[in-house]
This record gives sequence, structure tokens and C-alpha cells, in this order.
Amino acid sequence: MNSPNGSTRRGMLVKLGLLVNGAAGVILAVPIVRYLLSPLNREGGTGTERWLSLGSLDQFPAGQTRLATYRNPIVYPADGETANIPCWVRRIDGEKFQVFAVNCAHLGCPVRWFPQSGLFMCPCHGGAYYEDGSRASGPPERGLFEYSYKVEQGTLLIKAGKMPTTGSPNARLVSIKKSPCA
Repeated sequence: MNSPNGSTRRGMLVKLGLLVNGAAGVILAVPIVRYLLSPLNREGGTGTERWLSLGSLDQFPAGQTRLATYRNPIVYPADGETANIPCWVRRIDGEKFQVFAVNCAHLGCPVRWFPQSGLFMCPCHGGAYYEDGSRASGPPERGLFEYSYKVEQGTLLIKAGKMPTTGSPNARLVSIKKSPCA
């Protein structure tokens, strides 16, 4: 059936279908484009690794291991508390530190420090690490991941922004202690 202005019902439904499909395509494309352009939108552009403060040296007594947190530089407003990243700080003495990622090297579960035994323990699969971050026992095949650090004007800074992994140039693996029986 033709209407007085010459359009058909079929033509109108085709145009309506194209409009709805176009709208759906745009809605689906927005997150994809946002993801592809996200490095440009972040503060600091594509350089996501930064030196971040963990606090003054007074917070970390010599010979002790303490939990510290820093704000992830790769953050969106909706991230909330999840952008606060914990790490373990071990002050050996003076200005010599070790800063470990809180994640187990096996599957990423958060490790806890037990000063009574001098071990980091993973609750998920029984992984254990010595106080220097090296593997003690369990399924992890390597030690804890370690952040690069520096001390400036009485403040401990770590190089953060990416999860320290074996492929990350700013994080190094703590060597594996070999048992004398092995």
C-alpha cells in the first residue's frame, strides 16, 4: 500500500530497522573506542609508571615488615577503594628496603606477613615465602614480585603503575633459595 506521500510500509520498516541497528551499533562501539583511546585520556598520557610515595621513613622501623598502600596512578573515578593498592615494605636498615607486591606469585592471592615465623603465607594454596621474598615452599615456583624503590627527602617512593610481573622491566623477581638437600 502506498501512502499519499509515496512511501510504503515496507520502506518505513526498513528505515526504522536501519535506525535501530545504527543506534545499537553506536552503543556497542562507544566502549570499544573508549578502551582504544584510554591511554590518551589518562592523566600523564601513555606513561603510566610513576614514582609514588609510601610515606616517611619513620613509618618503617628497621628490621620490620609493614603493610603500606599507594593510590594506583591508572584510576577512574568509579574505581573507588579498589584503586588503593597494598604492598609489603621491609626495611632492612638505614635506607635499604625491599617492597613486595602483596600478590602471591602462584595465582595472585594476597599474602600475609607473620612476624612470629618470619614468613609471608598465602592462604589459597599454602605458598610460603621467606622475609626476603624468596620462595620457601608450596606451589609458587618463584619469589614475590618486588617493586623498584628510592628514598628522597626522607620519603620512600616506589615505581608503580603496572602490576609487577616477570615481563615488567621495573619489577624484579626475588631469587629462589635452594635447599641444601636439592
